[in-house]
Amino acid sequence: MSALKVHPLVSPWGRFGLYSFFVDAPEPAIVDTGIASSPAEGMAPALEAIGRRIEDVRWILLTHGHIDHVGGAHALWELTGRRARVVIHEADAPMLRSRRAHVDEYLAGRGRYLNDAEGEAKVAAAADAVISGEMEPTTLLKGGETLSLGGDVTVSVHSIPGHTPGSVAYVVDGLRSAFVGDAVQVHGAANGFPGFEDPVAYRASLAYLRDEIRPRHLYLGHPYRRTDGTPYGVELDEEQAEEALSESLDIEARVGRAAHGCLCAGLRETDSPYSPFAPVAREVGYTTDPTLEPSPFFTSMHGYRTHFNQNS
Repeated sequence: MSALKVHPLVSPWGRFGLYSFFVDAPEPAIVDTGIASSPAEGMAPALEAIGRRIEDVRWILLTHGHIDHVGGAHALWELTGRRARVVIHEADAPMLRSRRAHVDEYLAGRGRYLNDAEGEAKVAAAADAVISGEMEPTTLLKGGETLSLGGDVTVSVHSIPGHTPGSVAYVVDGLRSAFVGDAVQVHGAANGFPGFEDPVAYRASLAYLRDEIRPRHLYLGHPYRRTDGTPYGVELDEEQAEEALSESLDIEARVGRAAHGCLCAGLRETDSPYSPFAPVAREVGYTTDPTLEPSPFFTSMHGYRTHFNQNS
């Protein structure tokens, strides 16, 4: 077990590097799948370079349903001869089953604030372009399951909602190696702001990872950034993991205080690109373009607004 190797597999997409991970178990697994082009253009050559074959992958483990994590799932499944098992939490499974679910998510959340007449069409076009196929998962998760990757390699599934309702951590038993996708945001990635749909669940999941899982190795979906703007890598050791989790909690608390103050004062529409949450951007010093997809500023603000309305 101590010799179990994990290999990051990176493929480009616009401003982002999309990261998947190859778990070199007796029944090999790939965690997250990038977009439609990622399996053939990124994963297959990278695996060949380390003497492995994409055809031998037997598990496709999806941390959550966002387009840059499930987009390549159908293509990867095809490259395994449809032999790999495709695994996702039941709450995010609609994002694997349907391109339209990504459009509906946009319209229900961040799209309400972006004032982009072409927004729906843009998201629909992106879903058509980068999702390799709609499909039914092999296994639906709730959290609490154990998956056997052959030999003595088992993976525990932990529900860690917040970034999305169906975000999960896959933890290699005995090693405390945790694959968390985008569930640990720190200061966010390219957009410079942490993105989560449910701030209360996000905070609880961060505390659970820090206090209960206590990962020795933490694998992130993107190179998330520290307070000073420098990026973490996507493979964090135990000390870095604790730092990233604690910093993520600190940042959420700061953003949450600003959001609460803004909501208590009443939302006001202005000419600010951050409207109606301009006071939050000002208080936390956020100056990046909030309209760039995936627009985490408005995703998170909508989450605070929803929670505020439910409790007021």
